[in-house]
Amino acid sequence: MGGVVSYFKSFFGQKEIRILILGLDGAGKTTVLYRLQVGEVVTTIPTIGFNVETVTYKNNLKFQCWDLGGQASIRPYWRCYYANTDAIIYVVDSADRERMGISRQELVNMLEEEELRTAVIVVLANKQDLPQAMSVAEIHKALGLDALKNRTFQIFKVSALKGDGLEPVMEWLANAMQAAK
Repeated sequence: MGGVVSYFKSFFGQKEIRILILGLDGAGKTTVLYRLQVGEVVTTIPTIGFNVETVTYKNNLKFQCWDLGGQASIRPYWRCYYANTDAIIYVVDSADRERMGISRQELVNMLEEEELRTAVIVVLANKQDLPQAMSVAEIHKALGLDALKNRTFQIFKVSALKGDGLEPVMEWLANAMQAAK
């Protein structure tokens, strides 16, 4: 039965792509999710567990987005969600210089997982609207993204709160998913 549903989804151009939205607590993952889904800022509280929403892009691409909590006690459970993931949106608080090393280690640990070997990676340098925000180049270096030799990835500067920079993210992600077919 699942094969029939998949056939009709692809026949009608409705391909659902599984995306995990990950990052440390306070990075803005939930704000990104709801900005993408409803186009506005939704008041949020720290995510304990996960939020899952479908984001439709250009009427023919459906992203099933899993926003997982980023507290230290929850991060070990991220791996429970890795199976069948097409892409990772890794959100970084650009103004949180003190925890950039922790963010890097979590990213490295995640990318070593076999289940994510083919996942496309999008790094969002969030909170670019703050005066103390690190530049994209600084974050690229701090996260060690030069080491991603055999991965499809891109880094974007965004402000989820203002909605700045999210449209190019979705466009790039849609193109990367089409290329990965």
